[in-house]
Amino acid sequence: MSAAGRDVSTDAERRRRAGSLAVAIVAALAGLAVSIYLTVEHYDHSTTLACPESATINCAKVTTSRWSVIAGAPVALLGLVYFVVMTVLIAIPSRRRELRALRVVGAAAGVAMVLYLVYVELFRVDAICLWCTAVHVLTLVLFGAILWGSLNPGAARPGARSG
Repeated sequence: MSAAGRDVSTDAERRRRAGSLAVAIVAALAGLAVSIYLTVEHYDHSTTLACPESATINCAKVTTSRWSVIAGAPVALLGLVYFVVMTVLIAIPSRRRELRALRVVGAAAGVAMVLYLVYVELFRVDAICLWCTAVHVLTLVLFGAILWGSLNPGAARPGARSG
């Protein structure tokens, strides 16, 4: 591979990682904002959730159900803590493999929690919370961005040639 080919490949990889990092930060901060809102609503016990109420969509039903608390902690607070931790992990400037792995594991744990919570909404509570759905989508975006940014195409294909 020529030096010019290596520079282009390295530059493209830097752009990909920077782009995925930007998406991950935006998703984590947006998830943090929604989680703060849901946590305040949980402790405030108000019914000001800006969410329509119907047979299918009912944020109050979801956020006050018996499944809205896990081991004594509100799910909204767990989401807040999750997004704080993920934001810090993303914001730490490092190219270390261990940190990338920790980010992927953290994001995967978030996706596992999302799968559980969607199951609960659909089959236990029989209602969907739009705010919770926003958090679920942001968690999936965060996972995708972290995974995309952690890929190392050169390592996956030894001897691969570019351009």
